[in-house]
Amino acid sequence: MEASAGLVAGSHNRNELVVIHGHEEPKPLKNLSGQVCEICGDEMGLTVEGELFVACNECGFPVCRPCYEYERREGSQLCPQCKTRYKRLKGSPRVEGDDDEEDTDDIEHEFNIDEQKKNTGIAEAMLHGKMSYGRGPEDEDNAQYPPVISGGRSRPVSGEFPISSYAYGDQMGATLHKRVHPVTDDHGSGRWDDRKELGWKERMDEWKVQQGNVGHEYDDLADPDMGIIDEARQPLSRKVPIASSKINPYRMVIVTRLVVLALFLRYRILNPVHDAIGLWLTSIVCEIWFALSWILDQFPKWFPIDRETYLDRLSLRYEREGEPNMLAPVDIFVSTVDPLKEPPLVTANTVLSILAVDYPVDKISCYISDDGASMCTFEALSDTAEFSRKWVPFCKKFLIEPRAPEWYFSEKVDYLKDKVQPTFVKERRAMKREYEEFKVRINAMVAKATKVPPGGWIMQDGTPWPGNNTKDHPGMIQVFLGQNGGLDVEGHELPRLVYVSREKRPGFQHHKKAGAMNALIRVAGVLTNAPFMLNLDCDHYINNSKAVRESMCFLMDPQVGKKVCYVQFPQRFDGIDRHDRYANRNTVFFDINMKGLDGIQGPVYVGTGCVFRRQALYGYDPPKGRKRPKMVSCDCFGRRRKKHPHGDADVQGFEDDKKLLKSQMNFEKKFGQSPIFVTSTLMVEGGVPPSSSPAALLKEAIHVISCGYEDKTEWGLELGWIYGSITEDILTGFKMHCRGWRSIYCMPKRPAFKGSAPINLSDRLNQVLRWALGSVEIFFSHHSPLWYGYKEGKLKWLERFAYVNTTVYPFTALPLLAYCTLPAICLLTGKFIMPEISTFASLFFIALFLSIFITGILELRWSGVSIEEWWRNEQFWVIGGISAHLFAVIQGLLKVLAGIDTNFTVTSKASDDEDFSELYAFKWTTLLIPPTTILIINLVGVVAGISDAINNGYQSWGPLFGKLFFAFWVIVHLYPFLKGLMGKQNRTPTIVVIWSILLASIFSLLWVRIDPFILRTKGPDTNRCGINC
Repeated sequence: MEASAGLVAGSHNRNELVVIHGHEEPKPLKNLSGQVCEICGDEMGLTVEGELFVACNECGFPVCRPCYEYERREGSQLCPQCKTRYKRLKGSPRVEGDDDEEDTDDIEHEFNIDEQKKNTGIAEAMLHGKMSYGRGPEDEDNAQYPPVISGGRSRPVSGEFPISSYAYGDQMGATLHKRVHPVTDDHGSGRWDDRKELGWKERMDEWKVQQGNVGHEYDDLADPDMGIIDEARQPLSRKVPIASSKINPYRMVIVTRLVVLALFLRYRILNPVHDAIGLWLTSIVCEIWFALSWILDQFPKWFPIDRETYLDRLSLRYEREGEPNMLAPVDIFVSTVDPLKEPPLVTANTVLSILAVDYPVDKISCYISDDGASMCTFEALSDTAEFSRKWVPFCKKFLIEPRAPEWYFSEKVDYLKDKVQPTFVKERRAMKREYEEFKVRINAMVAKATKVPPGGWIMQDGTPWPGNNTKDHPGMIQVFLGQNGGLDVEGHELPRLVYVSREKRPGFQHHKKAGAMNALIRVAGVLTNAPFMLNLDCDHYINNSKAVRESMCFLMDPQVGKKVCYVQFPQRFDGIDRHDRYANRNTVFFDINMKGLDGIQGPVYVGTGCVFRRQALYGYDPPKGRKRPKMVSCDCFGRRRKKHPHGDADVQGFEDDKKLLKSQMNFEKKFGQSPIFVTSTLMVEGGVPPSSSPAALLKEAIHVISCGYEDKTEWGLELGWIYGSITEDILTGFKMHCRGWRSIYCMPKRPAFKGSAPINLSDRLNQVLRWALGSVEIFFSHHSPLWYGYKEGKLKWLERFAYVNTTVYPFTALPLLAYCTLPAICLLTGKFIMPEISTFASLFFIALFLSIFITGILELRWSGVSIEEWWRNEQFWVIGGISAHLFAVIQGLLKVLAGIDTNFTVTSKASDDEDFSELYAFKWTTLLIPPTTILIINLVGVVAGISDAINNGYQSWGPLFGKLFFAFWVIVHLYPFLKGLMGKQNRTPTIVVIWSILLASIFSLLWVRIDPFILRTKGPDTNRCGINC
């Protein structure tokens, strides 16, 4: 599809397909009159009628008349691109096979058939080799597809979909136009002459020699390229185990802590507090739960590893000079919903960083999912495409990082460092001025979008915007960059940029973000069908331009790559205050827990910054490794050696699944009613599926994003992003690991992606609430790690521990809330949860505290996390536990028991001009009530306890210290929450104070009045009345 084709809107169920032109200024098209032959480099020439010579009417591949006639006479008579047999054109001599054609005869020319086709094979190989520059490997033959799906011919292309600008209208023309990737060489014909000398057979023999399949006929040491070849054979990545001096003491302390914890719990259970049995029993239940939770969290960190990648080896293996670029194509998905909460300027920076990524442009396609069908997002994306024509060449010329303009220009660094080009300063100033003008235009669009006209939005050509009703609109697709119109200001090609808004109708379940991502999978499968997909949130820009190459070091590694379902990158954030008050960076999880999982079966999927293998998302099992041969006994004692059947070769998991699908012919039941898309699912290496016309691709793309497409299919159940939870990322990764896939955790020195985090307390708690609610939904669902996936037995036990921990951690809120209340109760009532301890018993407490402290220190030592980050994580574990996690458990139980559903709230990603001004802004939410109440009653308890000790004398201070330590533990953990309540002006909203004081006072008064932990005996008091009372 050309970039100037217009916005395509349609509904498959309603049989509608509309093309809206004129929504933007027309872009200059490429002049075809100067097109050159892609084989010899000469001018195309004209026909006898004076028109531009076109050899192939199917794909329009540029071939001059001499090369066309030579191919018909001496070669295979096939077009090098679409493999369609050349038809005889007027003025050309006839060759063998022309009798079957029904075209108009040219009487002037007689038969001129050369019976001897000596160079047919070599000619075809050379022509195909010339045209395969910049493309992926060939797809498999059509014979692997069912006749209904395969059609008459196949068009293997790496990451391309051809739809011409004149293919719309009443006729919906049937011509096919592919993007052409000419070999960029100043001596085009000379380079071709050099390559002619090397035939297909010679190249194949050379490849076999490099792979070690045949013997060398020359001295390896005499070959200057042998060193480079050996380097290319090396692995593209390697595991870097943690030093034994760091990891072995860590493991020893973990075992010691486990033993001490068992002894401590034994002592606590065997020594009850008889005068406060309720407090004691509550504390015992809480401590046992904390111990189990610690085990689930700690043991998946038993095998932490680091990894290294070798980008130079990746280039040597897949980007050899003078040969086609063999890097795999990648489809990049960006999702957005609300332009007011997710500003278009933020999305634009993400898109610009994608378009400027360090990767072959013909192998990158960017898809933007606008699930809110916003015209503001659409127009901002159109303006972004225009600005990218200037921004992308600037980034690649000066190799700047990061390639998101907002963050590049805001960096407070010496931008002249390592920049030697004299024109850099001048061009940087000009580009910054261009970006400031671009920002003004985008912000003006956002300001305009806040006031919706009564009649809805109108496009520039007077057509009503199809998405005026966000809950009832057709599917929309627009290609902004790609093929014609996809060139930058220097004439270089740009990656493809596609806008997608799936169809929405009342009465259909759309499944929020998971449904939007599945729609993008299908659209990309029809249009480009790259074998790998990178998914990003709209606020996560590419901070490291080589991030895609980093992931390819794992996914394209011939040794380990075939079993890797995805490569997960850590999340890094901008705009967070220096002290990270609310643990937004979450470094303990990303730098400790994820490294531990990488040493087992791989990290969990966290929703963004992840490169997927498309076949893994399609529900296929990983390829099966070669079976290890059984041990064979020696024949020394006359025993017969067991013979193994010949041909015990490994059978690939993909092939097994395909044969099963073919035999049962259940493609459509699994993937939906789309023959083109179903065919694309069988292409392991990617490529555009067969199609009769470009119009069919367009109609199929609209069809696969229709709201009823997923009905009676396995989408969301076994395929794509899995439905059933608002945290679809955990479910999706869990399903892949249960099938036997493994994932990889990649942490390059320069962070691959960066995003924005809600630094405001209320927004942060709402974000944690959403995550926790998703975990609770998974816990009560069919896919709970407690009981799902045992049948296959492919999920490792420590990996299951980690997934169980991700679903049960919100329930820690209940014991944590009780445990944080206990200090205040002990201080107000004079009771305690433990009896008086002996000197021997005190050793258990000392050993437990020491093991906790040493475990944390050693964990920080091997992970590199600072102690401040670890402490902030501990603090927010308590803050989030007694607020967001508590509400998540309540809402989850209401949903399961009463069917009351909760609405998904998009986290605001807007930023303020003033640094960290959002940190001190206060937004009322009911999540603030529980921690505020806990804080106040503990402060009241401290005051009451100290007052009581002052009144009762010196002997009461000893028991008080344990209670005060307990209360101060709670207060110190809630200190960041207290600072958040006070705000910048040290003011607390009245409603918070009223609610908290009211609840704390009522609770305290009732507790003192009831005093439930004191044993009461009925009858007269014998001490007062005597024995004869």
